[in-house]
Amino acid sequence: MTVQNQQKALKKQVAPYEKSDTKKSVFQILNTLIPFMGLWFLAYKALPVSYLLTLALAILASGFMVRTFIIFHDCCHHSFFKNRKANKFVGTITGVLTFFPYSQWGRDHNIHHATSGNLDKRGTGDIWVMTVEEYANATPMKKLGYRLYRNPLVMFGLGPIWLVIIKNRFNRRDARMPEKMNTWLTNVLIAGIVTILVLAIGWKAFLMVQLPIMFVAGVLGIWLFYIQHTFEDSYFEHDAEWEYVLAAVEGSSYYKLPKILQWVTGNIGYHHVHHLAPRIPNYNLEEVHNNTQPLQHVPTVTLSTSLESLKYRLWDEEKKRFVGYSAAKTFSKKPAGIKMNPKTEYGD
Repeated sequence: MTVQNQQKALKKQVAPYEKSDTKKSVFQILNTLIPFMGLWFLAYKALPVSYLLTLALAILASGFMVRTFIIFHDCCHHSFFKNRKANKFVGTITGVLTFFPYSQWGRDHNIHHATSGNLDKRGTGDIWVMTVEEYANATPMKKLGYRLYRNPLVMFGLGPIWLVIIKNRFNRRDARMPEKMNTWLTNVLIAGIVTILVLAIGWKAFLMVQLPIMFVAGVLGIWLFYIQHTFEDSYFEHDAEWEYVLAAVEGSSYYKLPKILQWVTGNIGYHHVHHLAPRIPNYNLEEVHNNTQPLQHVPTVTLSTSLESLKYRLWDEEKKRFVGYSAAKTFSKKPAGIKMNPKTEYGD
């Protein structure tokens, strides 16, 4: 069987799981949004008692905000409900709660799925990655910008602020009117909810509760996205050699988390499954992984090993792996690379 046929067989094998279950989806909404709102209220009530208690409750609430984002994420893939209008409605509401516009983010994220690991189609919905050659030949200013971008303090410290306050509040220039209107609607609803809460409890109390929830959730969200595509033996190829299935199962990690964190993050750790078939709802991802043998032999990252990803800066096209900045210093001395075959074949 050819590699192409093996890839088709793998996609066919997971296809039966690309069906949403309305009862499961509704139950997930209830066991996510009710605890989130309850913890938000308790964090506010704890302010007169102790701000440390408020922060502890806010951290718990941030976990449910991440879980709310997973619902939003599934709606953007039209995988949470069978009905597209239901996905858009719930996606817009959960987008308001997480400060992400449904149509705009959904478009960028779908492009990310269609181009992940493609060196010739980078730049939309992904994390900035430069190859060793690109970095070695870059101007000093571009190198500085890249180093700042990938600095953990910037990526995880300023990143959440950039996404929530700036990037997601504005439409791209070439956005179509429905997308623009959805972004405007999201902004208006956010402004309305914030205004009501500020009038009800005061701006200081609102910020003392909302800011830590959003910041911690933002850090967790960026970290999850980062680790899902930044591990040593990831997958990047130029367009002519790029393969969707290989990019999904080799370029997306299986982030093996403790069960409680797996639940909070909506099974998104099974990212290889998600990239292979984005129409699979989050509550089916683990079952797909467990019942599909080829998917059990993919890059696996744990909580401890994931920290190693922070040292990966550049993609080495010759060695087919992430490396540090030092690799660019000796780039000109390296012989021309030899074309390599895909690392893994996925059979029946």
